[in-house]
Amino acid sequence: MKANGSWLLALALALLFSGLCMAQAQEDESEENQWFTVDSLNEGLGEAPEEVKRETPRESIRSFLELTEQEEFSAAAHVLNLSDLSPAEQPERGAQLAKQLATVFRRGEWIEASNLSGRQDAAIEDPSGQHPQTGEPRRNLALASLEAQGQTYDIRLGRYRMGDEAPVWLITPDSLSSIPRLYEEFGPSMLEEYIPERFKASLGVLEIWEWIAIPVFLLVIGLVGWGVYGLVGLLAHWFPNGAPSIFAGRIRGPMALLVMSFVAQLLLDYVVSFTAMATSFIRVMLIIIVAWGVGTIALRLVDTLLLKVTRRIVGEIDDTKPKDERKLLTTLYALRRVIILITVVAVSVYVLSQIQLFETLGMSLLASASVLAVLVGIAGQAVLGNILSSFQVSLAKPIRIGDLVMFEGQWCYVEGIFYTFIRLRSWDERRLIVPVTYFVSQPFENLSVKSAKMYRTLELVVHLSADTQVIREKFLEYAKEEENVVEHHKLSCYVTGQTERAQTISCYLMASDPFAGWIAEMNIREKLMTFIRDNHPEWWPREVVVISHRDIAKGEHPGSRRSPHESAPGGDEEG
Repeated sequence: MKANGSWLLALALALLFSGLCMAQAQEDESEENQWFTVDSLNEGLGEAPEEVKRETPRESIRSFLELTEQEEFSAAAHVLNLSDLSPAEQPERGAQLAKQLATVFRRGEWIEASNLSGRQDAAIEDPSGQHPQTGEPRRNLALASLEAQGQTYDIRLGRYRMGDEAPVWLITPDSLSSIPRLYEEFGPSMLEEYIPERFKASLGVLEIWEWIAIPVFLLVIGLVGWGVYGLVGLLAHWFPNGAPSIFAGRIRGPMALLVMSFVAQLLLDYVVSFTAMATSFIRVMLIIIVAWGVGTIALRLVDTLLLKVTRRIVGEIDDTKPKDERKLLTTLYALRRVIILITVVAVSVYVLSQIQLFETLGMSLLASASVLAVLVGIAGQAVLGNILSSFQVSLAKPIRIGDLVMFEGQWCYVEGIFYTFIRLRSWDERRLIVPVTYFVSQPFENLSVKSAKMYRTLELVVHLSADTQVIREKFLEYAKEEENVVEHHKLSCYVTGQTERAQTISCYLMASDPFAGWIAEMNIREKLMTFIRDNHPEWWPREVVVISHRDIAKGEHPGSRRSPHESAPGGDEEG
């Protein structure tokens, strides 16, 4: 029994000891995830001043920025982990590194302390719970990522604990080793060496000299652009007429903006540098301008080639061209819209990748993709509807470039099918701009869907005594004289209506196109009216007043005596 009791006691002690060891191991592992344990921390700097707050990432960076703004670089060095330096080097070298890092922050990438975590463990607070690391403590944070001499360098903030002291947040030693290279890239330019110190004081978000230099900088860039614009315009006049001259004239603006952007970039790299806020804004604008300029020049090149092909193959836009040529022109316009869409998407992706929006907003965009889709769908419903309808028209081709359509009672030629509207040219040279969705939702008559030829009907209302055969012969004679009247074997003329006073004679003709048919109809009508007026005025319809009850149709003598008051208007007498 004693042996069994001893064995049970030993087992209990072993289990208790192993549990304590496991708890200690878990506690040590948990602490390793919260901070870096170090034996010494900036021994050469002494005690940190009271104004240096380092318990949270936000306090640490805010203290660093405020101290460097006051040029207290020795105090700001306490926010740096100088463990790679000997204690003797730390005071002087630490102040120097603090000054250089402040310059890098001011000119390379503006750091906003309010955007950093205010928690001691820097745990991510996400009420939605979508972030995979929500609530987990962190001991290493990225502050900035900068490029120098083709290499990327990260500035990071780490959490360190020495012994039993409270952990603090400091710039990591690896980040400090890259500060000299970044300072060479983002340090003061050669122009700033000649600027008096009194002009380097801060005035708002910029220094005093920057408020003067930036307008001068923009003025110089504007003069360069104005010169390039004029030079390209001269080249457009010097080039022979045709595609080269048209292309040069269309790229004056984009080319001027491109040269302005390149000159501005050279000045920022080698002559002058501004604070990070101004430099970041200028660089983003330069990226957008360069992308837009390149895309616009490419589009102008495509437009010039399309114009040249259009003039060579199709010529002027009207419905006298064969159907296949009008279909080709419509396809070319559709190809242009596809090229524009591809260019816009490519430029947008390039700009967003250059300004690194994907890295900073990627998770937020993915998390709210459905909300953005709904907002874009509501806000851009009209635009997107027009664009989709435009592609539908281009693919189905209910109308083609050059077709003659009857739209809302007007004859119009289709001059262009664009993303959001259709441009129509009326017969009197007016231009109608119609939204694509409105056009396709309204009934319209395409007079050129099969052929431009069109029947025209000419109607004359004449007296019952008019000789139809004579009018028919004159109509055939006049119609054959008109050059716009085609297919003479289809000419016809018949009596199509009759009343007690007049008869209606309808004449039919085939014209080469609707507008030419309208002109031919007017000309023939005028000639027929002139013929009747000059040769047979009695054929015009007129009101009849009965002044005698004798009926000629019954054989009664027309020369019977009339009463003195019986007479026909205008001297005409009817019996």
